[in-house]
Amino acid sequence: MTIPDCLSEAVSALHAGATVAVKGLGGFLLACDATSREAVLRLRRRKGRPDKPFAVMVRDLCEARRHCFVTPREGELLTSPAAPIVLTRWRSDSTVCKEVAPHLLFLGLMLPYTPLHHLLLREYGGPLVMTSGNLSEEPIAASNEEAVARLGGIADLFVVHDRPIHSRYDDSVVMVAGDTLQMIRRARGYAPYPIPLPYDSPMVLAVGAQTKNTFCVTKDRNAFVSQHIGDLDSAETLDHFSSTIALYVQLFRIKPSIVAHDLHPDYLSTRYARDFAGHGIKTVAVQHHHAHIAACMAENGVAEPVIGVAFDGAGLGPDGSIWGGEFLICRYDSFERAAHLAPLPLVGGDAATLRPGRTAAGYLLHLFEDHGLDRAPAVTADMRPEERTVIAQQAKSGLNAPATSSMGRLFDAVAAIAGVCQRISYEGQAAVELEMQAHQYDLRARSCPYRFEVRREGGRYVIDPTPVLESILSDVSHSKPTPEIAATFHQSVAETTANVCARISAETGIRTVALSGGVFQNRLLLASCMQLLRQAGLMVLVHTELPANDGCISLGQAVVAAHTV
Repeated sequence: MTIPDCLSEAVSALHAGATVAVKGLGGFLLACDATSREAVLRLRRRKGRPDKPFAVMVRDLCEARRHCFVTPREGELLTSPAAPIVLTRWRSDSTVCKEVAPHLLFLGLMLPYTPLHHLLLREYGGPLVMTSGNLSEEPIAASNEEAVARLGGIADLFVVHDRPIHSRYDDSVVMVAGDTLQMIRRARGYAPYPIPLPYDSPMVLAVGAQTKNTFCVTKDRNAFVSQHIGDLDSAETLDHFSSTIALYVQLFRIKPSIVAHDLHPDYLSTRYARDFAGHGIKTVAVQHHHAHIAACMAENGVAEPVIGVAFDGAGLGPDGSIWGGEFLICRYDSFERAAHLAPLPLVGGDAATLRPGRTAAGYLLHLFEDHGLDRAPAVTADMRPEERTVIAQQAKSGLNAPATSSMGRLFDAVAAIAGVCQRISYEGQAAVELEMQAHQYDLRARSCPYRFEVRREGGRYVIDPTPVLESILSDVSHSKPTPEIAATFHQSVAETTANVCARISAETGIRTVALSGGVFQNRLLLASCMQLLRQAGLMVLVHTELPANDGCISLGQAVVAAHTV
């Protein structure tokens, strides 16, 4: 079959609603008609991806502007040699169906970046969903044989070529907050370009976190952070992780003398580090949020102490509890916990992360007993009486309800109480959908923010969300619009963050604040925090080379380990 015949058949299949697997630069992509609700829903069912947004490929920048409001900076990124997926504001008159990115206001757009993509998009004409060629959370398929074996139940047709793929690379994902590039997923086009270090480093291998994993190797004054590996929850991903480490060690001629890993003993990356370490190789355990802030410091070439604000879903603290709403005084070799969210019970432990409604129920029962939960109809709507009884018992006794200071879980709870999201099918979904609600509120209205209680306790500040949740319950009972509740909550978190940083700065003399953690991938919260911190006279550091999420953890582990051995 000639190339024109092959493309003609693929284009006909796409117009007919089929799913086509297309070989890309770092692996296979799955394509379907982005304007067809039926085609998109069929791909979702086959791929096991019910809600997580898909990316869309269009043939050129002109076509991109028909579907999204593309700023000049976003246009530069779309047409750059890296050709990432860029999250851009979706036009209401776009023909891309809403099922491509349910409940979202931003669409992930990219332009063709291989000759085959250019030919396919030229022949097809319209927008195509282009998503990673895998089942949900597995590594992207690379070889032709592997693609046919693993994607045979998803794709109706395969478009392949004889160029072998030496290393798997997903598409990079970026957004622009204000005028600042924010990396969401760093892979094709960006990795493994080195990140300059502000010091001479020994050879370190840092193995990253359990989710959104990357690893990092350092040599001289360079850090080489891998492409996005993914969640280390399957044998296939673990194989991808270990084989890519072997490739980097060979490629950059690294012989690690130190292996750094997370403090959590049960992460598969931690187990890998311990197995890797042998005679003469030291292992260093690095606290999760210390690694977040150290990564932001290193990326910005800063060596002096900073006030680090680390907001994410979870990370094991040295005290054995689950952290995630942290204000740290950070140096490369050490940190002090200066402030944190008040711990609340996460009923069901890790399982609660899939049920924001359950998280909210546990918080409300712990803080307000039955009266609180009775005032949250969205949370109780699909909750069986026996389930409510069990949650109440767990919240009271602490059985399978570990205390957490997580800002990510607080966003989940607020999303559930406000009626935005009760169950999730991808990480961060509740917080993302809460942010989308906030974007729909006229921020110029400046409603009175909710008030966190900030108190001094045991030599540090404790930030208690009890009055915030009380106010949100009241607003829900008075039928205040959800966008206003969401926007007011965002404003409250930003103002409290700036106020607490200002207090710590006044006490310590530190004038630089570093922001890290997956919660700061919220463009509204990030922009508000940066603005308020600068108004308070503080310098703000953010990630631009690496994601704020756990994709930056490996760099942080590497720099901490280099300064503590």
